[in-house]
Amino acid sequence: MATDLRVLRKADWNTWYGNFIRAFGGVAESPEERELWHDLTEHDRAIGAWDDDQCVGTAGAFTFRITVPGGASVPAAGITMVGVAATHRRRGLLRAMMRRQLDDIRSWGEPLAVLTASEPVIYGRFGYGAATYQSNVEVDTTRVRLFVPPGTDEVRLLYVPPAEVVDACEAVYARRVPERPGMLARQPGWERLGLLDPESDRNGQSPLQCVVAERGGEVVGYTRFRIKGDWDQSGARNVVHLRDLEALDPAAHAALWRFLFDIDLTSKVIAYGRPVDEAWLHMVSDIRRCQVRIRDTLHLRLVDVGAALQARTYQAPVDVVFEVEDAFCPWNEGRWRLIGDTKGASCLRTDDPADLALSVRELGEAYLGGVSLASLAAAGRVRELRQGALAEASVGFSSAVAPWLPHGF
Repeated sequence: MATDLRVLRKADWNTWYGNFIRAFGGVAESPEERELWHDLTEHDRAIGAWDDDQCVGTAGAFTFRITVPGGASVPAAGITMVGVAATHRRRGLLRAMMRRQLDDIRSWGEPLAVLTASEPVIYGRFGYGAATYQSNVEVDTTRVRLFVPPGTDEVRLLYVPPAEVVDACEAVYARRVPERPGMLARQPGWERLGLLDPESDRNGQSPLQCVVAERGGEVVGYTRFRIKGDWDQSGARNVVHLRDLEALDPAAHAALWRFLFDIDLTSKVIAYGRPVDEAWLHMVSDIRRCQVRIRDTLHLRLVDVGAALQARTYQAPVDVVFEVEDAFCPWNEGRWRLIGDTKGASCLRTDDPADLALSVRELGEAYLGGVSLASLAAAGRVRELRQGALAEASVGFSSAVAPWLPHGF
């Protein structure tokens, strides 16, 4: 491999980012989106592979904190902008960048690495596993009604220009972050992602609209959405495209969803990237007309097994020894004894006999509580070595609410 792998210099960003765009097909982004990613890129956490003066490989890492079961906010490297030029495939470039990244992340003292995968099959061999899932829905609002909880009618809804209310919306989001594993604590600058609204990306939809939910003069929820016009001889069949929705209590949540269902001249709500256990799914009159589809979102890797497992809590008492396989990050290999409950945990190396054998990939999938160790065992990916250990660990690792990634990166 006659390439130079180095930390990204600010002066090289345009060339570096151009390689990334080309690796994903070469379709140019809007100037607004390009500017956003330029400003959010952390140059000292990004690397590029160079063949003479041509960039042929890219990979970056955002500084994130992610909520884990128990509510703690744990440092995590958000792997992003990974791409290899088609002219330089099958030369080990991706492997070299993954090797460099994980070594760096370990040196930074961050126990987790996370990413969203354009091709999930790629990242399993580097120890990443699908840890969160999302629901994508298309609701026929002419045939589906919502049964809302008491107090919904007391919530006041107001249209507000999205940029004028961004601080209040971010305050709502920040209060929601500790409540659900997988949510990202947004750093300054990331609020711009929710406001991104280039005309070139609307595909015939309206400019971004925002409605806030208020109670006693306080913003307790918000939604951002667009509407796409669709008229025929029978009249309007406009479609609501949901971007974001967060609320602090059941009544505000219901009020915002009911609003989306009832917008005049619309007949459908399309929402992508929602929690798989979101409350409105249990308020609808006919779930079959909501066309719910599930897909993977956040892929997670334990960079430091001990630090990661003791950073979260466990739904039930756990005392189990894992035999961990991790050929790509051998510092994780071996036996780890996890002792934990709802108050805290410890995870240390041990010579005790193993209770469960698995790879770091399975630990990543189960880490946020959305994937059961028992289901992975049924697939032959976890081996029970002590009777009863699988049930104990599966219950302990579970989460009361499904983990969820609120936005991409």
